[in-house]
Amino acid sequence: MRNSQLPIRSGLAVAAAAALPLALAAPSASAVGTGISVSTSGSTVSVTTTVCNQTSSSGMWGTASLLNSRQSSFAQGRQVALAGTTSRQSAAWQGVSPGTYTVIVICSFDNTTAGTQSIIVTAPSTPTISATSSPSRGVMGGLGGAVRDYGPVTLGVGGALVGAGVIATGWCLRRRSKPYRL
Repeated sequence: MRNSQLPIRSGLAVAAAAALPLALAAPSASAVGTGISVSTSGSTVSVTTTVCNQTSSSGMWGTASLLNSRQSSFAQGRQVALAGTTSRQSAAWQGVSPGTYTVIVICSFDNTTAGTQSIIVTAPSTPTISATSSPSRGVMGGLGGAVRDYGPVTLGVGGALVGAGVIATGWCLRRRSKPYRL
């Protein structure tokens, strides 16, 4: 029984190893058909796209809409006209409160959706109280007294004390191993 299960297990491992490169090469479901890029900075949400063409009659690129979780259609959201050039169009919303939003961009030229993407706006962090004066040489963590520049006399005395300690330790250990000697 044990020998018959080994080829089955190794066959499954080979099949999984063969499928892994195919799974990694396939585009993810969220990235398919998205012609927009959405980003957030504090309470500002911005969207950029390169998909829309300018209409000749109105001169508009398109419209972007920011929908919160309770809104379901493009018309219900906060709408902003796209501005930009033929290579890149963008729009932004200021003062967006924290929450989850969906951004939809519709091009004016042919009324197609350039893309849809969800984004999470987080609350800005609370400002921290800092000291009114900062150290002149920055934080010196872990250096202790080594930062101070001591003169040659201080270093010489310290070296002599360390040397005397090493000699005294050696003398005590020698005396302990042979108590009859001085």
